[in-house]
Amino acid sequence: DSQGKVDYQQARNLAQALLNSGSDGLVLSGTTGESPTLNFEEKLRLFTEVKSAIANRGTIVAGTGTYNTRESQELTKEAEKVGVDACVLVVPYYNRPPQQGLFEHFNAIARPTNLITRF
Repeated sequence: DSQGKVDYQQARNLAQALLNSGSDGLVLSGTTGESPTLNFEEKLRLFTEVKSAIANRGTIVAGTGTYNTRESQELTKEAEKVGVDACVLVVPYYNRPPQQGLFEHFNAIARPTNLITRF
């Protein structure tokens, strides 16, 4: 909104409009959106608000990935509790880990949940 706060009602409205116009699902807090500018609580509330608005009318893929493994792990667990269908993760983009580090990052996030995970 004009004060820099997330307009959750507009997110709910947009989600409903997209499903009403034929979309099968939504990606929330993806990398081409405002994901880097939202904090943990804002992302979690976005997932909660949109899930509440659309119930089970469409698939929700939640962007829970960050370059911070622990934060991504916690956000993914919380998103699962909200009822999202899957999550999308990102490669740690600042510290450029080796292949084994990438595996460990993604495994640490995905292992504690039953969500479908994409990266």
